[in-house]
Amino acid sequence: MPARTGKQYLAGLREQEREVWLQGERVEDPTTHPGLQGGAQAIAALYDMQCDPQWCEEMTYVSPTTGDRVGLSFIIPRTREDLETRRVMMLNWARTTCGMMGRSPDFMNVTYAAWAGAADYFAGGRHGRPEFAENMRRYHEYIREKDLTLTHALINLQRSRSVSGVFNLQEGTALEVVRETDAGIIVRGARILATLGPFADEIGVYSPRMARHAESHSPFAVSFAIPCGTPGLRFLCRESFDLGRSHFDHPLGSRFEEMDCVVFFDDVLVPWERVFLLGDVDLLNRTANVTHSSAHSAHQGAAKNLAKAEFVLGVALLMTQVLGNGHLPHVEERVGELMLITQLTRACMRAAEADARLDEWGVMCPDLLMVESPRNLFMTAYPRMVEIIQLLGSSSFMLTPTEADFKGPLGPAIEQYLATDNSPARDRVKLFRLAWDIAGNAFGSRQVLYERFFASDPLTRARALAAIYPKKEVVDRVLEFLGRDDNTE
Repeated sequence: MPARTGKQYLAGLREQEREVWLQGERVEDPTTHPGLQGGAQAIAALYDMQCDPQWCEEMTYVSPTTGDRVGLSFIIPRTREDLETRRVMMLNWARTTCGMMGRSPDFMNVTYAAWAGAADYFAGGRHGRPEFAENMRRYHEYIREKDLTLTHALINLQRSRSVSGVFNLQEGTALEVVRETDAGIIVRGARILATLGPFADEIGVYSPRMARHAESHSPFAVSFAIPCGTPGLRFLCRESFDLGRSHFDHPLGSRFEEMDCVVFFDDVLVPWERVFLLGDVDLLNRTANVTHSSAHSAHQGAAKNLAKAEFVLGVALLMTQVLGNGHLPHVEERVGELMLITQLTRACMRAAEADARLDEWGVMCPDLLMVESPRNLFMTAYPRMVEIIQLLGSSSFMLTPTEADFKGPLGPAIEQYLATDNSPARDRVKLFRLAWDIAGNAFGSRQVLYERFFASDPLTRARALAAIYPKKEVVDRVLEFLGRDDNTE
């Protein structure tokens, strides 16, 4: 089956019955639900894009199995050119969503492509099984040929937070394997945060790591993937930030609500062919680094970050044009900061591709330090970008009547008094309602929170970067300087 169209994607969502709950009611059809349909349409548009003759060459490649054209995010990159062409594809998708859908389908696609390239890893370890490697290869081929959308759930819920933080695993709350059967494993517990849950065909479940280094085997160490309609699987949505308003009133929220969910697993059966890791704590802890899946997901994240930074910068530039204050020194300084963040993100991503190397699995891996850096940068840079939008907009955010107001009795007065020397009133209001979606309302606030913790907390990210930074090289330079003979002319 070749790459899907948006129509085929939406049909797939409707065909698979799943248990999704929103505001106390079960969602019968996420493609038509008022709080979800905008997000479903946004994903459908991405699928349409890869089938559009104008974009097809940039968005797809020839399947090594069927000869059909399939989504480029599924490719196992073997050359630097593969990384670059995949980045073009990912950036096209990210720009389509203005960088506001952090978990578009390519995020999970590149992760499973990396794991398929390193599939033999899953057959190793103390508790590894040879069939797990083949499970991973077959699953990657399956989602590639079916062109499926995946959500994922990484983090266990906790009843309390101790020093161990996310590693505080508790029976009855955290997801665990409760027993093994001839048909597969039975899992029970809860996980967060399944972004894209109502819009996904399948869910991938794994953990970044566990702190139980003294244990070699744990029921909490597991990796698998199953359809979202699997019996016993339930998705609980947070409140929707798509308020059912027009694209004029809420240009981002009405389009790009990707939804975040808590996932409950009530004695869910996972067939053996869908299990990739079971019980092996050490194997789980080393997965992201040894398979380099973290680097590949960071590559996708960098494309998303660049698209988002470009979009915020573009909004800021338009705001200064409309208000006519782009020449003021403090405005120039703030816009310059946005430009710097954008270019640093772009430079890190391109450097990661330029310095990419083949790993032990024969997969071309982006340079780890350069590809991980945008993750750390964006945790503080994006909140700052939003703050700059707020500072640039100031009181103009209060001059944002709705689309209905323009059609009401005060429409002529709005057109007269809210115009600027550089913009009609309607264009001004439309732009600032977009800026408010970025910087002021619930949709925008969720984006800030999302970017702060997109790749874990700041301390964990700082430690991760410190672990891979070539510290000895810079320290040796200082020691060499300190060792120079002070009497030498």
